[in-house]
Amino acid sequence: MKLKSSVWHPNTQMREWESFTEIVKAKGMWLIDSDGNHLLDGVASMWCNVWGHSKPELVNAIKNQSKKIQHSSMFNLTNQPAEKLASNLIKISPGMHKVFYSDNGSSAMEIALKMALQYWKNNGEKKKTKIMTLENGYHGDTFGTMAVGYVPEFFSKFKKQLFPTIQIPVPKKYRIPKEMSYKEYQNFCISKIEKEFSKDDKIAMFVMESGAQVAGGVNIFHKGFQMEISKLCKKHGVLLVLDEIATGFGRLGSMLQYTEQKSIPDIVAYGKMLTGGYLTMAATLASKKVYDSFLGEFNEWKHLFHGHTFTGNPLAAVVANENLKLYQKYNLIKKIHNTSKIFEEYYEKLTELDLVGDVRHKGMLMGIELVKNKKSKIPIHPKKSINKIFFEEGKKHGIYLRTLGNIVMIVPPLAISEKELDMLLNRTVDTIKSAQNQVL
Repeated sequence: MKLKSSVWHPNTQMREWESFTEIVKAKGMWLIDSDGNHLLDGVASMWCNVWGHSKPELVNAIKNQSKKIQHSSMFNLTNQPAEKLASNLIKISPGMHKVFYSDNGSSAMEIALKMALQYWKNNGEKKKTKIMTLENGYHGDTFGTMAVGYVPEFFSKFKKQLFPTIQIPVPKKYRIPKEMSYKEYQNFCISKIEKEFSKDDKIAMFVMESGAQVAGGVNIFHKGFQMEISKLCKKHGVLLVLDEIATGFGRLGSMLQYTEQKSIPDIVAYGKMLTGGYLTMAATLASKKVYDSFLGEFNEWKHLFHGHTFTGNPLAAVVANENLKLYQKYNLIKKIHNTSKIFEEYYEKLTELDLVGDVRHKGMLMGIELVKNKKSKIPIHPKKSINKIFFEEGKKHGIYLRTLGNIVMIVPPLAISEKELDMLLNRTVDTIKSAQNQVL
């Protein structure tokens, strides 16, 4: 059964949808609708689910905490779950010193921007106000994050209201200048960053997703790219701000991407998988250098002017602590290394399809780019949204898919079994085949 909805749904052309499939319960990797249909969750409930749905340990953590205290402000107060979580996050985050909580990834990145800008003001460097970032990055849908993570397809309607940033081209293996090799193009991008740093002493920070651009099209960074940016930031006295909201906590195969990329940041943001996907929570972590710059007498006004109603919510914090415990108990990162090999077995099957121009994968993330013509690499642009086509065709094959533009995203719960991942990918191949006529 489908429900006629009074809800304005996110990133959706509502005219296309007369009603929406109602999900009434979920178990493991499966969503169950009101008609009893089972859909294998290929989206991890918007990239955040770790263990699948209805994990007893996480459900019980929320249940038990709800009997004690459901929410208490962190304005002049604290609570044990939030304090414990901050300690746990610091332990796994090299170079980080303090944790600031928020409700979602966009907010966590807004906080990171404010921290970085105020750091320089608190240190008397008022001229350092410029922000450098990568083209086609994505950091959220609020105005600050739209400016820093400017994806034209999403945000062009608001461009006049956004503050300016310095945008650096990002090396994409699938589309590089004809006269360059991939390595040459990556070096070109790095050299552009150093050139800007050398000529402009007003640059306050460099902001980037850690390890890969996800919403910008699943662009996986080549080894060494992020490390070189980190080195340049340290050399030129620019703060490095990393966004691990979608890429950290195992999504790309490591607990933290910045440790794998050898690029210790000054500020880093976490979200999505922090609570296993069960409650909304995000965190912005700062180094001691950054945190200490906010210390002073009250009338110096150095403290961070930012706060959220649900900052440090104990229900979210307690489930996040249990989530981190399960990572250790089940050795999840090692499991991901094994499970993610299933993706590799489907490269050839996918690239043989007429619609597929490129397949990009790392860890538990895959982007399948759909094109009109493999030689020209022109993206498909049907009149009907690709997302709706693939949702409907995916549902026929018992899977839940969502696309980003012409990219089919495969972002399953991290703990999915090898058997279920194989099933998801096999059904994705079938979905692309059955969607071809509609798309073209």
